[in-house]
Order: sequence, then structure tokens, then C-alpha cells
Amino acid sequence: MPDITAITAELHAAGIDADRVITDRTAMTCYGYDATRQSRPPLLVVLPQSTVEVAAALKTAAAHRLPVFTRGAGSGMSGGTIPTGAGMVLSLTMMTRVLELDLENFMVTVEPGIITKELQEAVAAHGLWYPPDPASLAFSTLGGNVAENAGGPCAVKYGVTGEYVRGLEVVLADGTVITTGNKCVKSVSGYDLTRLFVGSEGTLGVITKILLRLLPPPAARRTQLLAFADMGTAAETITAMFRRRLVPATIEFLDHHSIAAIRQELPFALPPAARALLLVEIDGEPETVDRDAERLRELVAPTAIAVITAADERERDTLWQARRALSPAIARIAPHKLNEDIAVPRASIPAIIARIDAIAAEVELPIVCFGHAGDGNIHVNVMLDKTDPGQAERGERAVAEIFRATVGLGGTLSGEHGIGNTKSAFLPLEWDAPTIATMRAVKLALDPENRLNPGKIFPPDFHDHIS
Repeated sequence: MPDITAITAELHAAGIDADRVITDRTAMTCYGYDATRQSRPPLLVVLPQSTVEVAAALKTAAAHRLPVFTRGAGSGMSGGTIPTGAGMVLSLTMMTRVLELDLENFMVTVEPGIITKELQEAVAAHGLWYPPDPASLAFSTLGGNVAENAGGPCAVKYGVTGEYVRGLEVVLADGTVITTGNKCVKSVSGYDLTRLFVGSEGTLGVITKILLRLLPPPAARRTQLLAFADMGTAAETITAMFRRRLVPATIEFLDHHSIAAIRQELPFALPPAARALLLVEIDGEPETVDRDAERLRELVAPTAIAVITAADERERDTLWQARRALSPAIARIAPHKLNEDIAVPRASIPAIIARIDAIAAEVELPIVCFGHAGDGNIHVNVMLDKTDPGQAERGERAVAEIFRATVGLGGTLSGEHGIGNTKSAFLPLEWDAPTIATMRAVKLALDPENRLNPGKIFPPDFHDHIS
């Protein structure tokens, strides 16, 4: 059993104040959960305020061979921050500073604990824009977004988090501090370590600084809600948009379960026959927006049962608030859900939607689908009562079938939530043995004792072998 007294003494000696080293079991409870509703208390919690303190914490953990589980706001949907054993939780929520705003190069350097929306507001005050906008932007941290390579509605046109990360400061498992990337537009000096750490889910190192590129905001935007009588027609419309080279900033889709959950929150009435919605936003120069909005109306005229345009910014905000509130809103359907975030090539959206509908019928459980249709990222929610053994078994079977169907269509197990511990057993569905072995080799090169977020990404046999 680790000597907690010795560990805390070493952390205090390194300059980490006593009130930022938590060992009280009750106080630690909130650091042992995430949005998957899994929960396991850690051995202790450390709240560093600087890179120096993160390095000290990792050196102490290495000396005592403690696992380290790094977390931000705990908004993750794949169990990425859940302790899998007696270890140290490193919470970066006190590292919230904007370290540099480079207005000439359109770049900003931040600490990992800053909230995504707060960063967006900070750069907007200077006429700049940070596009990645996960649904959790009001409370998720940038460090968590980078660790999971989070996406969001804007990803179809502007890309996901990783496409904005130009450099990182990272503390390795032994406490060594490294830097990756720079402000240069082109840089091919050595390995691209920045890309390696983005999306690594805290398994390779602890990110302590993030260099992000920014954009000027679009001059104009138009938000339209398109209603269809069935999901297949909506899915085919998405493919038709790209075939005609019409690339909106966002294309969100909602199925009939989703519509029922938020219908009362919308600023205007929907036709009762609406069984699928597309929330489409076009942005750019005013004349381009006008032209593309008209092209979209012409495209959907033969198939849509309603086309509603947000009249002003208030209606637009209401639409997006309803969309972002969708995940908790569907809790009215059933007390529990198995929430997955598959992604398929855009042309395969109609096929995967049809297969999910068939799976729902097979397992006799409602499966709610919504998500970022523009980039093929679909949030699939198998609704159930986990206290019913029959429903629990059918729900797990549905998830496995959905994963098989997704990979069979050339898709991926996760579009933005990561693998964590909820999907690790399914990793061999997507990647063959040599590929997984290469990933494992990278992991062990940087973390030879498998102490950084063990139990995540890889199938259980890997962790059993190491431990």
C-alpha cells in the first residue's frame, strides 16, 4: 500500500500547498467520475497551478510507482478520466490562464484548465475566432478537448481541435518537460510530436500549455432548419449537398426521438409529420451566404416538408441552445443510455442510419441518433433501464452490433469522444494486430511502466500483461 503520508509530504516540500493535495475520501468523490456515470475514488488528488508543480507531482508519482489519472472538467463520455486503480488524480482545473495572445500571428497560448467558451470569448474581444465548438464548450476544458481531439458542429468546414493545435508543452511520466511545435505555418523538423499527443487521452503525457491558431470570424451567417418526413431522405440530402459542392459551416441532424425531446424548446412550430431535422448553418461573405442559402432552398424544395430560417440572432441562439441541450433532454425517454459517437464516411450515413434502425428493432430498445452529419459523426444513444437485466444485455448487444456495422462501412469507433475504458475492448474491430502493437510500442516508449492513465484505449490484455 502506498505511503500517503510520505507522498503528501513530498508534494508539500515541492511547493504544492496543503489545500491542493486532497486525501479526504468524501472530498475526493467528485474527482472519481465523468459523464459516463462511472465512479471510482482515487488514492489522492493533486491540483497543480503550474508546469513546475505538474512535474513535481509526476516525479513523486514515479518514485512511488503510482498511476496518474489526469482530468479537467470531467465531461468526457468514454471513461477517460476514471481511476482504474489506487492512484493519483491530477486535476488541471486551476491552470486557467491565457499566457499569450499573439494578434499579429493569430495565435494564443493557454493553460489546459481554461474553459473552451471562455477562450472563445477572450479572443472574440480582439476580433478573432476559435472555431472548435463541442457541445460541452460551456464547461469542458481545452486540455480535455486536446486530449480527446474533440470536434463539434463546425468540424465539417473548420475542422476539429487537433487542426488548431500548433504546439504543446507536455510533462512526461518521469516528470521531464518537453515542448512540441511552434508558430511557423510550415514546420517539418523532426517527428510531429504535437499530433502524437493530441487525442492520446492522457496516456502519453500531461499537457500543460497549448499553442492554438485562430481565425478571423465569418462576416455573415444564415441558420436554417430543414424538416423531413423520414431520416433516409435527410441523410440523402446531406450527400446531395456535398455532391453539389455546397459546404455549410455546420450540418447537424436529429431523428424523431430527438425532435420529440426538444420540440417545446424551439422558437417556432414544426410540422407534426417531421421525423428528421437538419440544422444547417452557412457562413462567409454576405453575398456568398445569400447565394448558398438560395442554392440550399432549391436543393431541398422537392423533399423537405418545411424550411425555416432563423429570423435573427436570438432565434439562432435558441436553436443552438436546444441542440446543445439535446443529450440531457433525451433522458425523458429512459432512465439510462449507452452513449456512443461513431463516425462513417459521409456517403455511408444513409446506410448506417438504416442499419441502426434495424438493430433497434432487433433489440426492442429505442436508439436515438443525432450529431454532426457534415463530417459523418453520429451520436448513437441506446436508451434503456440498466436495472433490468434483459434490457442491459440487449443494450450491450446493440452497441456491439453498431460498432461492427460502423467498421464494416469504413467508419471508426469514435469521432470525438475517444476510446477510454468504454470502447477499449472493441479496438481490435477497427485496427489489426500489427497496428495495435505499434500503438502499444509508442505508449511503452514514453510510459514504460504504464502509469499514465492505465486501463484506457488498449484492450484489457495489454494492461493485465504490464501490471
